[in-house]
Amino acid sequence: MGEGGWLDSLTEQAARRAAAGLRRDLRPHGPVEDVVDLAGNDYLGLARHPEVVEAAVAGLRAYGLGATGSRLVRGSTDAHDALETGLAELLGTGTALVYSSGYLANLGAVRALAGPGTLVVSDAYNHASLVDGCRMAKGGRDGVEVVISPHADAGAVRNILAAYPGRPALVVTESVFSVDGDLAPLRALHAACREYGALLLVDDAHGVGVLGPHGAGGVAAAGLAGEPDVVVTATLSKAFGAAGGVVAGPAELRRHLVDTGRTFIYDTALPPAVAAGARAALGVLRAGDGLRAELADRARYATARLRAAGLEVPAPSGGVLAVTAPDAERALGWAQACRDRGVAVGCFRPPSTPDGRSRLRLTINVGVGRTDFERAVDVIIQVRP
Repeated sequence: MGEGGWLDSLTEQAARRAAAGLRRDLRPHGPVEDVVDLAGNDYLGLARHPEVVEAAVAGLRAYGLGATGSRLVRGSTDAHDALETGLAELLGTGTALVYSSGYLANLGAVRALAGPGTLVVSDAYNHASLVDGCRMAKGGRDGVEVVISPHADAGAVRNILAAYPGRPALVVTESVFSVDGDLAPLRALHAACREYGALLLVDDAHGVGVLGPHGAGGVAAAGLAGEPDVVVTATLSKAFGAAGGVVAGPAELRRHLVDTGRTFIYDTALPPAVAAGARAALGVLRAGDGLRAELADRARYATARLRAAGLEVPAPSGGVLAVTAPDAERALGWAQACRDRGVAVGCFRPPSTPDGRSRLRLTINVGVGRTDFERAVDVIIQVRP
C-alpha cells in the first residue's frame, strides 16, 4: 500500500459504515448537562453520591492522581486491599482481585481458566470482552477450542459438554445480558457444569448491585455464591458508579492471576482514589434495598408503557431495557431525536448486537428524578420512527 493509501482505505471504510448507519461519534459533555440520562450504567445513582464522592476526594488528597505503577510494582495500596476484601464479602467468594477495568478482568479471567486443551463454551450474546477473552485463549494455548452456544440455552450447553467427555471445560456467560437485559439460566448452567466437571465463569456486571441479597448479584440470587466451580467477574463502572473490574473466586485463582495474568501484571493499577470511592459505594450499595426496589419498579413501569405503545421490549431482569428498532439507520435517528428532546439513550447496532438487530438500550438510573424519568419514557414513545 503506497504512501497515503492506508488513509484512503480508512476513509473508504468509514464511508461504507456511514452509509450503513454504523457511524459512531464521541459526544463530550460538561459536569452539568441538561439531559435525562437513560444511557449510562449508573443504576443506583452512586457516581455522584455524597459519601462516594467524599471518599474519592479523600483518597485523591492522600494518594494523588494516579497509582504510579502496576499492582506488583507500586500500585497496590490499602485502598485496593480494602476494596478487594469488601468485594469478596459481598460476592461470597474466598477472594477478589481488582483490575483497572472490567474489560481487562474478563480477558484475564478467561485466559487464566482456559488451559491447554480446554473446551470453552461461550453464550452467543456474551459481551465483547468475553468474546475477546475466548479469542485470546484460543490463540494463546494449544488445543483450546471455543464453541458458541445458543443464547441462554442450558440444554444446548449440556449437549455440547456431553459431546466432549473427559475434556476440561469452561462455560462462559453473563448473568444479566447487556444486549436484551435478560437473565441467564444460571442454576441450570451450573448443574450442567457440575455434571460434566466444567467450570462456570459468570460476568455479573449488570447483576451486581441490582440483584441478589444486599445487591450481591445474579450469582448470589441463583444461590451459587461461593460454589467452588463458579468464578465471578464484574465491573465497578455500573452499579458502583466508579471504574475498574474484579475477578472473584477461590484463593488459588487469585494466586494464579497475580503470578501469571498479563492483563493484571502489566497494567497500571486502578487509581487509589477510585478504589476508595468504589469501597464507599460498596457500603451504600449493600444497604440499598430501597434503591433496588425503586429500580425494579421503574423497569416494570417503562416496560409496560413502551409495550402499550406497541414497541417490542423483552421482560427486563435488572436495569437494562432493550427496545427493538426497525434498522440501524432508524435506530440512530431515533436516538438522536430523543437527545434533541433532552433524553440520552443507548443505541446498539451491528456489530455490537450479535443477532444483527438494532435496538435502543435504556438503562434505569434511580439518581434521575421520577418525574424526569417518566417524561423521558414519554419522549421515547413520541419520537419513535
